[in-house]
Amino acid sequence: MSKAGADEGGAGGCGDSAKQLEAKDEKGGKLLSKPSAGSGWTKVSCPCCFSERVEPLVLVKLGGKVGPETKRWLIKVIGAPQKDGGAALLAHPGEDASGDIIVVSAPRCTLLRAAEELGLCKTYRSGDMEAFSYNDRDNFKDSDNMEVFLTLAERQYIVKYELDGLRVQRDLRIPGLPESRMLQKRDNIWQKLSSAGVVVDTFPLHNRKKLKDLGEAWYSGNQLAQPLDSVNDYFGSAVAFYFSFLDFYTWSLLTPAILGLAISYFSGEVKKEMVDSVSGSKVIINDDDSGPMISGHMLQAMFSMIWSTVFMELWKRRSSSLSYRWGTMNLAERFAEPRPNFYGDLGVNPVTGRVEPLFPEWKRDLRMVLVSVPVVGLFLGLVVLGMMCFYWGEAQVKQLHKDWNSLLSQALLYIPSVLHIVYTNMLGNVYRNVAQSLTEYENHREESAFENHLTAKILVFTFFNNFAVLFHIAFFKQDVPLLRKRLASLLIVSQLVNQVTEVVIPFLVDRFISAPHRTESEDDPKEDKFRNQRTLPVFPGLFAEYIELLVQFGYLSLFSCVYPLTAVLLLINNITEIRSDAYKICNLFRKPFSPPVANMGVWQVAFEVLSFVSVISNCWLLLLSPRLQELCREGGLSSTNVLLLAVFGEHVLILIKFIMAALIPDEPDWIRKKRDQMEYTSMQALKEQKLQPEVS
Repeated sequence: MSKAGADEGGAGGCGDSAKQLEAKDEKGGKLLSKPSAGSGWTKVSCPCCFSERVEPLVLVKLGGKVGPETKRWLIKVIGAPQKDGGAALLAHPGEDASGDIIVVSAPRCTLLRAAEELGLCKTYRSGDMEAFSYNDRDNFKDSDNMEVFLTLAERQYIVKYELDGLRVQRDLRIPGLPESRMLQKRDNIWQKLSSAGVVVDTFPLHNRKKLKDLGEAWYSGNQLAQPLDSVNDYFGSAVAFYFSFLDFYTWSLLTPAILGLAISYFSGEVKKEMVDSVSGSKVIINDDDSGPMISGHMLQAMFSMIWSTVFMELWKRRSSSLSYRWGTMNLAERFAEPRPNFYGDLGVNPVTGRVEPLFPEWKRDLRMVLVSVPVVGLFLGLVVLGMMCFYWGEAQVKQLHKDWNSLLSQALLYIPSVLHIVYTNMLGNVYRNVAQSLTEYENHREESAFENHLTAKILVFTFFNNFAVLFHIAFFKQDVPLLRKRLASLLIVSQLVNQVTEVVIPFLVDRFISAPHRTESEDDPKEDKFRNQRTLPVFPGLFAEYIELLVQFGYLSLFSCVYPLTAVLLLINNITEIRSDAYKICNLFRKPFSPPVANMGVWQVAFEVLSFVSVISNCWLLLLSPRLQELCREGGLSSTNVLLLAVFGEHVLILIKFIMAALIPDEPDWIRKKRDQMEYTSMQALKEQKLQPEVS
């Protein structure tokens, strides 16, 4: 960082007094509003960035031992122009220079430049969405009003984006800190300040009025539709895509739920199976009444395979429409600055030409092969160990029930399933923390690469952890009654556990422990209100939510033919899940930073993989049907011929799925045309930029 960037602030002094601001106003500038009397925001150097009101966007919490000298230096760095190594943001010291917070906002030009870097699309004067260009900013609608042009989530993320991108331009000593904390050239300032205890926390601030309005339109009323555009505006596209998918998935469950109810009602054998799955008794097949059972289960299996394909293809179309509407279909993630936690030896990036930390690919691959893969394998082995213990416990309680034949022994039949569910949930929680540490150790340069590798680790374990027992029962033990009972246990117990752990416990903790410490009145200083938001726990992200939906989708698409009421139970759970998740993110956690995203990313691939595997699973389960086996015997087919026939049917169904996926385009035709039009416009703009020097 240059001397100007580090010591002078470039954009003006830190914490100008109210008199100084008023004097500036008298000279023709516009008065910048201030959260509290006695101190003000850092000045802006660009005339178009002056505003009559500055919106507090992000709160930076400093360590308790940080002195005024260090705080003043940090405010100058935040406010310095980017050419001087600063973030070109607006900073406010809170009560005074000795306080432990800094309130951060962003001027217009910084927001607009970052919007172009991120590849956001905005409404052009023609009314169409176009990739935003800073040089053409005046032709974009509402580009002079940042609160309309950019969503609150985008403005807050841009502040984080600029702070995370702060890098030292030369070796520099931080005022007020010992020499051992000296910054080296190209060090990430924000990461170093966090490790030194200078910056304790950075989080976006709630807008209480907007949050209240959103809550009334989202979970407080009786409306069925979700205000997805308002969710995108306040919490960002990553959160909005999750709730949009949850909403689309929930209402898509109506069709399989109605079919499952019809099969359960009209098939006497299926009714008996439902009772047997709850009571734990052995299913006795009545050959005289096997017709409805076979037709019902076959219909359910065939429908599940087709439904999963149609559902995913229609979701991709909806996803692309939302991406266009929210301006995220043209995001630019390439050539970005390395993620803050990325480390390596300083060198010149051969692609961008920037001086930055470099880390060899072979070293990262070696870490993944020698460390990550064995650790993931160890946890998969723990899953197998838990499965073996489940089988041993299942055999013990069955023998106990056979000897006692009482209500108590009948209740004990469910103990192994319950204990195994608790074990898998606990193992999953531990594994998520381990996966986070492993991915950090791999040292990925881009944030997207980090998220993809972390998600891949989670998905592999989640699939194995939740479906290993079910696949073993279906494919190896070939025990359909046990599979049905196990699936019923998972659906009922896991949903009860999730509702308690995700909603009831956080609500009780917030209501009786956290909330009393956050009591505030209208007369309280804004700084105290900002601090109160830090008492809320950090939002844990959407990993657990997506995993829950993925497991649900697996139960439905892979095994619902043995338990037709699966969709009914999932529908009931998800109707409450939408509101409970909305309440939770609005009230029980801090507001999260939300990067703009174009879709669900790796999660969408995971759902498509499960949709593909559903063909194999359902074909195999149909092969285990007693009635179908009897028909094959009556037809004189050997076991080998039956297996070959099943494999042939499986390949036909897979082919049908591919044909259906091809017939349903991933994007509506109008979206494809808009994308081509945006690409053409960008090419023309680039061509004009190249010709300008020659003309001049």
